[in-house]
This record gives sequence, C-alpha cells and structure tokens, in this order.
Amino acid sequence: MRILVTAGPTREYLDDVRYLTNASSGRMGYAIVKAAVHAGWDVVLVSGPVDLPRPVGCELVAVDTTDQMREACLRLFPSCDGVIAAAAVCDYKPRERIVGKIVKTGGPISLDMIETDDVLAELGAIKEQRWVVGFALEARNPRENALQKLRRKNCDWIVVNSPAAIGSERNEVELLAPSGEPVASWSGLKTEIADALIDWLQESISDSSTTARK
Repeated sequence: MRILVTAGPTREYLDDVRYLTNASSGRMGYAIVKAAVHAGWDVVLVSGPVDLPRPVGCELVAVDTTDQMREACLRLFPSCDGVIAAAAVCDYKPRERIVGKIVKTGGPISLDMIETDDVLAELGAIKEQRWVVGFALEARNPRENALQKLRRKNCDWIVVNSPAAIGSERNEVELLAPSGEPVASWSGLKTEIADALIDWLQESISDSSTTARK
C-alpha cells in the first residue's frame, strides 16, 4: 500500500515578507504518517511549513504555498493507492503579490482576494480506482457541511473535526461515509486517533477488495 498524506498549513504571500496562513500545527497529518509507516505502508508526505521533526520512514516533499502543494500532489497521486488529505490549505490568496515590502502609509489598505485552487477536489476528480480521505474542520453544522464537502470533492470518507483541534495535541473526530452516516468516531491524542484511522482503513480497504473479487 502506497499512500499520499498532506499535512500542515500553506502560506499565501502579500509581499516578499508577509503572508496569510492559519494556525495548523501539522500534528494530525504527521501522526497519520507515523501510524501508516508503522502499519507497513509506503508513505509520501507533502507538508506545509511546520515546527515538527521530520517523520522517519517516509518520503517528504516540503512545500510553502497552495500552488506548490497542488503541483506536488498531482504529480505524486497517480503512483499511490490513496490519499489522506489532512492539510489545512489556505483558502484565499491576494490577486497580486507585491514585489518587495508594502510600506506603511498611515492609512488603511485594501486587498483584493481570490480563492486558491482546491487541491482535494482535483485529487477526487482524478482518483479513478484510488481512495480519498478528506478532512473537514467545521464550526457549525459539522455533519451537514462535511457531507457537502465529501460529495463535492468526490471523497470516499471524510474526517470531521472542530476548530478546537488547531494547535492541540488532542482531537475529537467523526468519520463520515457518502451516506452521511458516521462509520467511526474517536477522541484522544492525535497519535491515538491516527492509529485508529489507519487500523480502520486497513480493515475497510481489505474488505472492499475481498468484495470486489467475489
């Protein structure tokens, strides 16, 4: 089994020194990598900038911006059996990046923002026989919003968590199937949740393969 994992935040630069980002620590994605490697899977990690030790036993592709993460994922995904997209990708970027440094003028400034490319949706669109696990961080109507995301991005399953997960060593999640029903739920340390998720995927993918052969 060879899988792609995305982790951490991305950055979108206003100028050469300032950027937009989020508070993702990357801990959930890195814990998933560790659990998958321990399970004997071949793992390639595409990681945004994080303050975490390099994971042992995996291929690491370090990226900064959403465009860089998109390019790496589209290049690597065809050689994988599936993807677990735990990265907290920056949703917006300035329409234009200023060369140099924006100088203070004493007055307000306005930024023209546009959406970044949807990396998970692009992977879902080209998945073919591969499986896709997405992550949805939802503050309101978590199941409803996560289910819409699952279907819009052509995921096989989606992990729902809340903003309380950001920067924390702990998490509380539900795993939703396309039917909208929760097929699993876990709480505890992110390392424990990662172990449980990989165990669940191993069993579910094995069951699916057995059914397909019958």
